[in-house]
Amino acid sequence: MRIDVVSIFPEYLAPLDLSLIGKARRDGLLDVCVHDLRDAAHDRHRTVDDSPYGGGAGMVMKAEPWAQALDAVACSSAAPSDRPVLIVPGPAGAPFTQQIARELASAPWLVFACGRYEGIDERVYEHAAQRMEVRVISLGDYVLNGGEVAALAMIEAIARLIPGVIGNAASLDEESHEDGLLEYPVYTKPAQWRGRDVPPVLLSGDHGAVASWRHDQRLQRTAERRPDLLHASGAVQPSDLALQPAQLGDIGELLTLTHACWLATGIENDTLQIPAQHETYASLAASLDTTSTYVVRSAGRLIASTRGHLQDGEWQIERLMVAPDLRRRGLARRVLAEIETLAPATATSCTLFTGARNDVLLRMYRKAGYRRAGFGPFAGTVLLRKDRP
Repeated sequence: MRIDVVSIFPEYLAPLDLSLIGKARRDGLLDVCVHDLRDAAHDRHRTVDDSPYGGGAGMVMKAEPWAQALDAVACSSAAPSDRPVLIVPGPAGAPFTQQIARELASAPWLVFACGRYEGIDERVYEHAAQRMEVRVISLGDYVLNGGEVAALAMIEAIARLIPGVIGNAASLDEESHEDGLLEYPVYTKPAQWRGRDVPPVLLSGDHGAVASWRHDQRLQRTAERRPDLLHASGAVQPSDLALQPAQLGDIGELLTLTHACWLATGIENDTLQIPAQHETYASLAASLDTTSTYVVRSAGRLIASTRGHLQDGEWQIERLMVAPDLRRRGLARRVLAEIETLAPATATSCTLFTGARNDVLLRMYRKAGYRRAGFGPFAGTVLLRKDRP
């Protein structure tokens, strides 16, 4: 991967020579070049800023130095067709997430434009878009003095996902945010330290028990430290309940919702062969190519999901899920009605299955017109059918 960084403080990027990122540069996995924006300012004082039109405090970075600097970077490629991704760190951008880091890690060429003062003249974005894909990305809901700190954080988050940068690639699979949950607690020797013991399950040698404990810890930690990943942050409006086809960027939240819903059912036997109970980020992402998966968002949060597909003339509805904290508000019934409307005209009926002893869901489905039509595909489930008019 090639990474270019433009800044008025190029020495700020010196940490990129250290640790695993520095080693990746020396090994040829990363080609990082830092450019001084002032080299593109040709007056005696190498001026890169001026007062804002319309008045106001602070200074704005001038368009011409930025245009020249970015043009020089874009023209430095041996292949004129190469189109880098220009990342402008700024508090007005889209939030930087692990999913975005993974997406950018697959790009061959990234350019970071580190703004200062009140920001960069807006016309620079329009100019750069002729040669680059422009993305404004925020490191978080706070303001920094400049984009260098954010660029360092993003570069490290992105570069460590490039094959070969991290020695043990398997360690990336269980990190926080990799599948929508926070990481579990970790321990090392000694087993007893200052009166505190390592949890006995980690010393048991039972790999299944360890995996189950770690998963439970991830769910518990996510609920305690990042309730926004599992719980609602505001009232859900009826206008929010529009089904949208699931995208790859939804997978982290969709996996969190799936795990939270199955945890809320009280099912503790991890040997059950119910696919939803054993989903991983990879399996859920792969399923987008084989199923029609839909999600519902409210105020930006993924609150519900379901699936539908045509089989043997019937519209089969699967995985009708609503965030546990939003249940008993009629949301599941409305999502069910929405997925029913997506059935092809050739479908003669709608079918679904649910737990044979789940009285709450059975009552809801009866009110929606569904009647028992046999046993479901898994032990303890029943098949329900509703004829279409």
